[in-house]
Amino acid sequence: MKQNNQGGTDVPIFTRILLTVCALALFIPTGHADVVDRIVAVVNDEIITMTELDAAFAPYARSIEGQYKGTDIDRVLKQQKTLFLQQMINNLLIEQMAEKAGPGIKAGPAEVDAVFNDMLKKNNITLAEYQKRLAEEGQSIETVKKEIASQMLRMRLLRREVQGKIVVTDEEIGRYYDQHREEYEGKEAVRIFQILLAVPPATDAAARRKIAEQAQDIRRRIAAGESPEAVIASGGGAIQAQDIGFIERGIVVPELEKAAFGLETGQISDVVETQLGYHILKATDRRGAGTKPLEVVRNEIKAKIEDEKVAKKYDEWIDDVRKKAFIDIRLQ
Repeated sequence: MKQNNQGGTDVPIFTRILLTVCALALFIPTGHADVVDRIVAVVNDEIITMTELDAAFAPYARSIEGQYKGTDIDRVLKQQKTLFLQQMINNLLIEQMAEKAGPGIKAGPAEVDAVFNDMLKKNNITLAEYQKRLAEEGQSIETVKKEIASQMLRMRLLRREVQGKIVVTDEEIGRYYDQHREEYEGKEAVRIFQILLAVPPATDAAARRKIAEQAQDIRRRIAAGESPEAVIASGGGAIQAQDIGFIERGIVVPELEKAAFGLETGQISDVVETQLGYHILKATDRRGAGTKPLEVVRNEIKAKIEDEKVAKKYDEWIDDVRKKAFIDIRLQ
């Protein structure tokens, strides 16, 4: 049975294009099986076996089983496995085309090493730890690097065949901006430096009054011109102080929000009491509300339009590739 349906069009574009390199930190595909237990698909002159499909789909199956709350889990797993096989076919077709494209798009050893090292860093794992994990799975560093090189080869082909042919014009950017102005309305925000005198939950009334008096004294000293650093240092570690950055409305508790947004830049608040204790706020900067100008959001809009075009172009391109290929799906 020859199949040319692309399948899985409701899966996000970057998932459908290929399995991500970072996923290698959790699972390493085993490649073609030494023993062909059952063929589930023939793609031109290559095959995909049930062993390969089961191994590649296993991490996704575990994720589905952990998150799905319905009673028809078997039906859902079967449906998703069928879609996953379609993606494996797409990836194999892309790899076959990339291999025929010549040496110009192949990644060199240094490039592969750079991606590999970045993968370890992003997943916060040492080389020794990763080697141990691979050994437990019967894999090796060489296997991983071979897969990375294959991933990079496919991505470069896609960039050349799909992304490289995408053009976003200034007219398209301007039209998108006009149609989505509400997305680019800036929100009022104030940057706050906070001094906090924390009050433990079990503190009695007398001790709480003493902390409140200390907070009022700190506020008076700073308002009189004494440097906050000196005042904080005099507290012997009992005073917590930090720049909490820009805050927008709805982020902090109402008492702090009212005080923060009532300040002008450089102004110090009165002492504010919350469940945590006593706060003194200083506004160090403000950002006003209003629509962000097109110049500020141009690159963001261009990226959005480009992503939409890439998704559409990829669907068209991979559908054409599949139509020209021999694909025989045997999954029951």
